[in-house]
Amino acid sequence: MARFFIPLESSPRETRVAATPETVKKFIAMGCSLYFEKGAGLSAGFLDQAYIDAGAKLVEPGDDKALAESNVLLCVKKPNDELLKKLSPGTLITGLLEPYGNKTLASVLQLKGLSALSLELLPRISRAQSSDALSSQANISGYKSVILAASALDRYFPMLMTAAGTVQPAKVVVLGAGVAGLQAIATAKRLGAVVYVSDIRPAVKEQVESLGARFIEPPEISEKPSESGGYAREVSKEFLLAQRQQLIHHLSEADVAICTAQVPGKKAPCLIDDEILDQMRPGSVVVDIAVDQGGNCSGTKSNETISRKGVKLIGASDLPCTVPNHASYLYARNLLALLNPLITNGELTLNTEDELVKGALISKDGVIQCPELLSTGELN
Repeated sequence: MARFFIPLESSPRETRVAATPETVKKFIAMGCSLYFEKGAGLSAGFLDQAYIDAGAKLVEPGDDKALAESNVLLCVKKPNDELLKKLSPGTLITGLLEPYGNKTLASVLQLKGLSALSLELLPRISRAQSSDALSSQANISGYKSVILAASALDRYFPMLMTAAGTVQPAKVVVLGAGVAGLQAIATAKRLGAVVYVSDIRPAVKEQVESLGARFIEPPEISEKPSESGGYAREVSKEFLLAQRQQLIHHLSEADVAICTAQVPGKKAPCLIDDEILDQMRPGSVVVDIAVDQGGNCSGTKSNETISRKGVKLIGASDLPCTVPNHASYLYARNLLALLNPLITNGELTLNTEDELVKGALISKDGVIQCPELLSTGELN
């Protein structure tokens, strides 16, 4: 029988939980059993009693017996090494495990003979959409980044016509038109802003314009940026320089810049350098949701708001954690969609021929499946 364990998240700022009472009930209906650490869902708005009512067994944090009996651990971020070392060999860990260059994770998986599915590595194919945790969480990041910007901005977002005069709408520039960027566009438009969008991929122009934004065509140089596996590829320094020069005009007139451009496993490209910041007006706002990957904007720091010559630089990391109830609701459903096809009569079989499993599998019983990714990736 598949025996699930849902831990309290160990990351200090993590407020999400890997299972909701809804998904617990569905796993149990499949014939599985489930241990749930006391208080694991409280920060996301889910009471312990709701999990008990759904059929979970509530245990005290760090219950060694429950950990040893479990063979599937569901998490949001990678649990601490102390917890992982208490798991039985063969246990499957599933979550956002931050695999790129994570040598520590690889060592623990090998030491304890653990299996692991990292949701960051799911292939971008149609069948994976319901399991795509990166997209479900990026959607929240895009939404919340605009709400943060609107709160910090010294102007209205929409155009307002009043007896005292007409207020012009805010100009928002969104850098990157992935899932987070597209949601940022939609949210800024709903708030009444005029939105411009920069992306290295000409193919996203149609999506951008369908949301009512104006697309900034990428620089015309010999390099033709594209995407790999549904994500933007890393571009050359020459292209990046040309893109920055192109953005100076738009950002010098902008009230808000939303930075969402990221490349999996690589440092985020710096699109707003000091030269561009010097051109931005005092009172304008930059929200950098790529800050934990190096940042799209020079000078942003994780979870800090910095005033630079009157321009507010907001390092907005972990934005899904600021909307923990819906973030957990969506994330838990992503996990359910991924594991549901692998469960038959309560037994979970890790089918390595399955396209989704094969793409996300980083360890099978302690044997590392992608050593080059875990040992040499840029990000840790």
